[in-house]
Amino acid sequence: MKTMQWLCAVMILLGTVLGQVTKPAAPPTFGGELDGFAKELEHEFVPAADAMPEDKYSFAPSSGEFKGVRTFAQQVKHVAAVNYIIGAGILGEKPPVDTGGENGPDSIKTKAEIVNFLKESFAYAHKAVLSIDEKDALLSVKSPFGDGMTTRMAMATWITGHGFDHYGQIVEYLRMNGIIPPASRR
Repeated sequence: MKTMQWLCAVMILLGTVLGQVTKPAAPPTFGGELDGFAKELEHEFVPAADAMPEDKYSFAPSSGEFKGVRTFAQQVKHVAAVNYIIGAGILGEKPPVDTGGENGPDSIKTKAEIVNFLKESFAYAHKAVLSIDEKDALLSVKSPFGDGMTTRMAMATWITGHGFDHYGQIVEYLRMNGIIPPASRR
């Protein structure tokens, strides 16, 4: 009797596994592939922004060659603002929020407000990047930074490149405050 129960359990498990294996995967899309990089950035950047205690959001290194650099809060707000600016450029529209230029709005001050601004900027960036398809990926559009023309695909890759540049900076700020970045805790 136990052998029969065990055999039935194995058959059900095998049927479940084979059923999952035979499901065809959705074909990749331009937007989906580009968005994978934006998701990777978001999954590293947002937890790092959240890891810094609120009382350290005004931290900026001051010794050595760090004079005049952005504070931790300014780094995070800058990335969020640029996500909105680039997303709007990809979509051919104005940003849906006041970005305060590339520095983020002055009205956003608390850690909770800044992290929320960052999360919402990623949601908008995902919307923009996912709108790119094979027909318009190389469509020439005006750069939102006033430096000529670019393509929708180039702007999508810039979200990730720019974001990871600043991610490296906020990682240093975290470590200078004795905080191990969440991505390094795995």
